[in-house]
Amino acid sequence: MDKLVVTSLLIVVGVISVITMFNALYPLIGQNADAMTSMQTRMDERFKTQIEIVHAAKAGSEAWVWVKNIGSLRVLGTESSDVFFGPQGNFARIAYNTGSGVYWDYQVENGGSDWNPTNTVRIAIKGFTFLGSGTRYFIKVVVPNGASAEYYFSE
Repeated sequence: MDKLVVTSLLIVVGVISVITMFNALYPLIGQNADAMTSMQTRMDERFKTQIEIVHAAKAGSEAWVWVKNIGSLRVLGTESSDVFFGPQGNFARIAYNTGSGVYWDYQVENGGSDWNPTNTVRIAIKGFTFLGSGTRYFIKVVVPNGASAEYYFSE
C-alpha cells in the first residue's frame, strides 16, 4: 500500500512539473516563432527591393542622380532614404529637403508619385559646391529597408 501511495504522489508531482514547464516554455517558443517570422518577412522584403543608380551628372549647380527600382516591390518612404554624396573619399550624408545648405529632393520621373517597380526617381542634390573639372564624385542611396546602390561619376 505504501508503494502505491508513493507512486501516486510521484506521478502527480511529475504531471505538475510537466505542466509548469510547459506553461513557462510555451510563450517563449511562440515569441521565438514570431521573431523568426518577422525576420523572414523583413529579409524577403529586402531581397525583393532592389535599386540601381543608372546615371549621375552635374546639372548646373546641382547633381542629378537617376535611381531605378529594379525590384518587385514598391519602395516606401523614399524621403527617409539615406543619400551620401561628395568627392571620392570625402563624402557625407546629405539631409532630405531642408531648404538650406546641402540637401536633396526627389521626383518620380515616369509616372505617379509612388516609386513602383520599373519607375525611376531623379534625386537632385542642391547647395553643393563642386570642386572643378576632373573631380570624381561618389553617390550612395540607401532606402529605408536597407537596399542600396552606389555610383561614381566625374564632372
